[in-house]
Amino acid sequence: MQFGVFTVSDITQDPTTGRTPSEAERLQAVLAIAKKTEEVGLDVFALGEHHNPPFFSSSPTTTLAWIAAQTSTLQLSTATTLITTNDPVKIAEDYAMLQHLAGGRVDLTLGRGNTGPVYPWFGQDIRNGIELAVENYALLRRLWTEDVVDWQGKFRTPLQGFTSTPRPLDGVPPFVWHGSIRSPQIAEQAAYYGDGFFHNHIFWPPEHTQRMVEFYRRRFEHYGHGSADQAIVGLGGQVFMRKNSQDAVREFRPYFDNAPVYGHGPSLEEFSSQTPLTVGSPQQVIERTLGFREYVGDYQRQLFLIDHAGLPLKTVLEQLDLLGEEVVPVLRREFAARKPAHVPDAPTHAARVAAAGGSRDLTVHAPGDDVTGQARDEAREEVEVR
Repeated sequence: MQFGVFTVSDITQDPTTGRTPSEAERLQAVLAIAKKTEEVGLDVFALGEHHNPPFFSSSPTTTLAWIAAQTSTLQLSTATTLITTNDPVKIAEDYAMLQHLAGGRVDLTLGRGNTGPVYPWFGQDIRNGIELAVENYALLRRLWTEDVVDWQGKFRTPLQGFTSTPRPLDGVPPFVWHGSIRSPQIAEQAAYYGDGFFHNHIFWPPEHTQRMVEFYRRRFEHYGHGSADQAIVGLGGQVFMRKNSQDAVREFRPYFDNAPVYGHGPSLEEFSSQTPLTVGSPQQVIERTLGFREYVGDYQRQLFLIDHAGLPLKTVLEQLDLLGEEVVPVLRREFAARKPAHVPDAPTHAARVAAAGGSRDLTVHAPGDDVTGQARDEAREEVEVR
């Protein structure tokens, strides 16, 4: 099982000091968090995508490429890649490029995002959100698995004889998780393709998460990818820890009360009882996280949100120390002991290459013109016609 952290890249005022970090400070903090994630022995760092204040992460691949250069084992992922408003051609190229640069340590989580205005900013209509997610992903898969693509759809210009470059590393595209909080259509899409399903698991009660994951598992089996308990599931979650649970609650309360998403609503105690948010001691985090298995079954990836709501970098790094030293070693041992042998591990590039029969070089050596992209014979014929 993989354990890691994710960030939504918010820039939020620290309610205890009144200070709001700059974009540059938050970006440097995220880089430090990612490096620390590997240092303490965690597996995954995931970064969100947003195109509006108060967020800074408009180009996750740029940031993840820098992190790839500074790490050696860390799996790099996205907390969301907007499949609805990004051009699937650009997604195919950007993440294949990142995959090469990171030596295969890349996967991505596709989602529709939670900011309505982003659709018209990129020339789309939010009312087409589900249709965009379905059509764009169908094209993305073809771009990664077919050397030359002819394609026509509803939401973008057609493609004729198009080759996405670079081709996926070793002939195996990045693994895809489909992220959703409330849309069964996205769980259906993940099941149809045999991809992973990532449930945010932060704002909703366990019963909702259970229904979504169970639906995905049933459909995964329906499409013939394996038994329901072999479906690939990831969960989010948020924690805040101190050695003493009372200290954790006292320190985190002002951040919770002023958080841009869930602040000024239910109390910390109410929210913690109704959702998976865990504020307390490392042992409480261990017990709560192990309890997730009771309603979603054995799963492959657990990511924690630890830098939200204005928490200072020093505090976030302390949270990582607690995760690496006291929480994750116990979770690894306990989850491994309970997992049946037939339930797969989390997908990795090396494992997927082995399952595909070994590495393949998909480089397309086209006899084309490096200016027009046309084959030389085609260019000559066009000149003769003119």
